[in-house]
Formats: sequence, C-alpha cells, structure tokens
Amino acid sequence: MEASLTGIHNLLFDLGGVIIDLDQQQCVDALAALGDTQAANMLGLYGQQGEFMKLEAGEISAADFLAYMHRRIGRDGVSDRDIVDAINAFLVGIPVERLQLLRRLRSHYRVMMLSNTNPIMFDTKIADCFAQEGLTVEDYFDDIYLSYRLKACKPNAEIFEKVIASSHIVPQETLFFDDSQKNLDAAAALGFKTHLVTPDCGIIDFFNSRP
Repeated sequence: MEASLTGIHNLLFDLGGVIIDLDQQQCVDALAALGDTQAANMLGLYGQQGEFMKLEAGEISAADFLAYMHRRIGRDGVSDRDIVDAINAFLVGIPVERLQLLRRLRSHYRVMMLSNTNPIMFDTKIADCFAQEGLTVEDYFDDIYLSYRLKACKPNAEIFEKVIASSHIVPQETLFFDDSQKNLDAAAALGFKTHLVTPDCGIIDFFNSRP
C-alpha cells in the first residue's frame, strides 16, 4: 500500500540507498586492489558483518578498525588513507536534487536521518557529499541518528526506541524511508508509517507524485 502523508509531521530517512547512492562492488574491488580479496564477506548493501559491523555498532573505534584492516591486508605500503579511500568507494554520491528536496521538506516537516553507518565514512566521504551546496549535513536535518553513536543498529528495535526517546516523536506521525524491508518491518512494529525506497522509485519520485 502506498504511504500517505496525511497526519505526518516527521520524516525519518535512511541514508545509504535512500539519500546517498551505493556501489558495493566498487568497494570490494578497491579493497581487493589493496590485497583484501575476501571483503565481500564483510560488506553488504543492507548490513555488514564482523569488524565492519562492530564499527557500525560503536563497539570498536575507527582506529581499532583500521588496525584490523592492516592486519587483514597484511601488506607493507598500505596507508590508513588507502584503506579509508577503499571503504569510501562504497559511496557513489548524492545527486544535488536530493539535497534540494531535503531543504524544501524542512519547511513543512521535521526531517531526521537514521543510518547504520560508521565514523570513517560519516566524517569523510559523507560529509563531502553533503557539502555540495556549501552547507553541512546538519543543515539538511533537524536530527541525526547514527548507529555507531547510538550503539545499536537497524533492524533491532532498540535503535528505533532510542530515536523515539531522544526526539519525543510520535511514531504514528512519522514516515520512515528505507531501502530494506526488514528495517521497515521493525519500525512498523513500533507504530511508524513506512515506505520502501527502490532503484525505480526514489524519494524525489515519491514527493513529486504527491501534491
């Protein structure tokens, strides 16, 4: 059933696959070029595994993760920057039209982000993607909720409960956009309205099709 904006006061957006475009294979290839030929086992479009998952969940620091990656690669001459650049290859970019949409939406709704992400990506490539209009990521959202800060990840109910407790939003008045049905189902169980974002129908399409 198509999500309705009737009675909606808050918009909660996932980041990867919703606002920022992803390319898992590009990241796998970049890590393979550094010597990690098994990176695909650690990376997923909808969830990560192993140390990457621990990084997203806030269980280890960026420094811990980079040290792990150096051990995993096991080659001299690979720098922290090389690893960061390879990890960031997962992120393609944000079309400026999506940034413009977020700014417009803030005039009518409370606009929030909820993302399973990590400090390496968020402080480098993601920050750069949001700087296209000379602004920062904080200029596009009223509230930003990140898995590594909350020490919880979607689709666990805990992360949604932390968002509710922190923001004091009413789930029934909140429309959550994500590209993972598991994440949407978890949110819906707590009362959130939900909409599945697909490659064929992104957030610009969603709002363009409504008055």
